[in-house]
Amino acid sequence: MDCPIKSGNGMLMDKKTIKDVDIRGKRVLMRVDFNVPLDENLQITDDTRIRAALPTIKYVLECNARLILMSHLGRPRGKVVENLRLKPAALRLSELLGKKVEALNDCIGPEVKAAVDALTEKEVLLLENTRFHKEEKDNDSGFAKQLASLGEVYLSDAFGSVHRAHASTVGVAGHLPAVAGFLLEKEIKFLSKVTGMPDKPLALVLGGAKVSDKIGVINNMLDKVDTILIGGGMAYTFLKAKGKNIGSSKLEADKLDLAKEILSGAASSGVKIFLPGDHVVADAFSASAHSKLVGEDIPEGWMGLDVGPETTENFISALKGARTVLWNGPLGVCEWEPFSKASRKVAEFLAASSAISIIGGGDTAAAVAKFGLSSKMSHVSTGGGASLEFLEGKSLPGIAVLQDK
Repeated sequence: MDCPIKSGNGMLMDKKTIKDVDIRGKRVLMRVDFNVPLDENLQITDDTRIRAALPTIKYVLECNARLILMSHLGRPRGKVVENLRLKPAALRLSELLGKKVEALNDCIGPEVKAAVDALTEKEVLLLENTRFHKEEKDNDSGFAKQLASLGEVYLSDAFGSVHRAHASTVGVAGHLPAVAGFLLEKEIKFLSKVTGMPDKPLALVLGGAKVSDKIGVINNMLDKVDTILIGGGMAYTFLKAKGKNIGSSKLEADKLDLAKEILSGAASSGVKIFLPGDHVVADAFSASAHSKLVGEDIPEGWMGLDVGPETTENFISALKGARTVLWNGPLGVCEWEPFSKASRKVAEFLAASSAISIIGGGDTAAAVAKFGLSSKMSHVSTGGGASLEFLEGKSLPGIAVLQDK
């Protein structure tokens, strides 16, 4: 059987994808991101990342290839940690594919080699957590060579890990033809819509705890963006820089001068920055804290944990004319229901909007999933740190090593 022909979207840039190489009957070593959350019973609580890899996995199997998957899980710090084994991911993938996926007890060594040699066409193996070996994070050349010896083609589809120069993301590419999978292609396509030539007007919605996490994005995007809406914990450093009272809210005192620079840089570039004008405040950082609504100034002893309803309406009004919206970071403490209202309202607006809506991974992706709106967004990134670094304009090592077209 011939591989099904997939039409390219013309956006992946200059890197080869799985459609540019012949994988029929070959051993394909594929880096996936199965770094999924597990509960105390080792049950997967969110399988989004496994589902995101399915289109590429199914394509490889349709090409009669032999598929060897590798991933990390958690932070085992170079040793075997029983509750960070990848068996739950193998079981979930088996259910999604409707076929057995064998989970191995290691990712290198004679037993692994024997299992790979015994693979037949259309079969799938999942190697054990690559981070059980400290050589993974060290990008050790010997370890990378052992991993690479298992395949004939290296397929990168773990966008959440491409900002790390590890053996399984970068090292193996030195030994095998290295190409991108469909998930990686899609991530780059959508994030490039923002960093390249976005459909204008472009609005940036930024939240999360710290200004320091988003400085690179703001600096890289200032000449492309039309409007920036700032909520979350990072908003209070900006409000303090403008002389507002922020009570006991999150403050990065060492970033006050930087916040002032960003505000003045935006003003001179003609970029409109919207900050919260009312707040849902609490008397402690707790889901069950006493909370109330206040105006622009936050009284002493109270901390802002969400933007208020007036700010939410102003944010939504500011987004109404946008043709592209990038959202990175929740507007409040989303995991606690009393402080998730603004994020929910903005998510509902974007879900119904005709604008290209791109959700920048991590906590924002989790919030949108919690609201049941992921499928209504144009793109929800699977990589928190990777999407941030991409939006900062950095070269990501796991993409740089792939073969050029």
